[in-house]
Amino acid sequence: MQKTGGQLVMLVAINCLLLVLGAAISGGSFLSLFNLQSMASQLPEIGLLAIGVMLAMCAGNGGIDLSGIALANLSGVLSAVIVSSFLSSADSETAFSLAFIAGAMAIGFFGGLTNGLLISKLNITPILCTLGTQMAFMGLAVVVSGGKAVMVGSPALLSSIGNDMFLEVPISFLIFVVVAGLIAAALKFTPYGLWLMLMGTNPKAALYAGFPKNGVLVATYAISGTLSGLAGVIIAARNVNVKFDYGSSYLLIAILIAVMAGVKPEGGYGRVICVVLSAVALQLMSSLLNFGGLSNFVRDFAWGLLLLTFLAVGRYDLTGFLFPGNRQPVSLAPRPHAPKRDN
Repeated sequence: MQKTGGQLVMLVAINCLLLVLGAAISGGSFLSLFNLQSMASQLPEIGLLAIGVMLAMCAGNGGIDLSGIALANLSGVLSAVIVSSFLSSADSETAFSLAFIAGAMAIGFFGGLTNGLLISKLNITPILCTLGTQMAFMGLAVVVSGGKAVMVGSPALLSSIGNDMFLEVPISFLIFVVVAGLIAAALKFTPYGLWLMLMGTNPKAALYAGFPKNGVLVATYAISGTLSGLAGVIIAARNVNVKFDYGSSYLLIAILIAVMAGVKPEGGYGRVICVVLSAVALQLMSSLLNFGGLSNFVRDFAWGLLLLTFLAVGRYDLTGFLFPGNRQPVSLAPRPHAPKRDN
């Protein structure tokens, strides 16, 4: 079995194992409709951020977007402050919701566009650039909000996105699945997907082939920023307010999801379906820890340990662990073959 298929099979097996384990520990209540709906409603915001991290990592050259959750919070805070200045969430519910969603998405897009332009035009190392913009986005959100939570309220449209169901499935989860499907289709069927993967797989080949490197980088971080803006919308929809420091551990979790999904830190490979399954697995793990009564601090420790474990294991082929005599380290050198777009 190829490694790409093996990663998918492994994630499916992990999810099945967690479901069985949860059912056994809880006496079946873990698989109740209410608990499954609760887990599904909590997954979209972190899943969207993880897809953004995956796209940046696929671009190679140390690409990673550390500004995701900070930009999501800024999108919610700034959009709420601007829209509230001329619309009331109580008196103009639909207009407020639409304006808030459009504002948050636009802010996310321009935040991601800023990352892409800084990285492509000034040739700043992505991890350092997004670390800087992360601090800038958070600082701007603090200034705009005065360090306090900004009230969004519960206008009907926005509230339905965060809390209502469609065919017993949370609407926010359906939005996440649709967006994930669109990103996967773009990576598989458009030139952008080929350019992105080849840039991470073999930068020299991409350069000599005349691919629009700067354009791909800008588009990648703009998409990542837009996903952060959408995550900001869902965060606001699930809560009555937004704040600059919401989801302080989301950055670690988003990176962990991407690494668990088999996204290569050196670039050139990533599958959206694996990111989705990885996010589901981590949500199942989190719920299991909740059933065990463990604190958030213990969970953060577990996520950090799990991230280090997957990074270490990812340095070797799976067959190397099953058959030590054939263990081969994964090379960081550019691969000569064209990347497979099997998202």
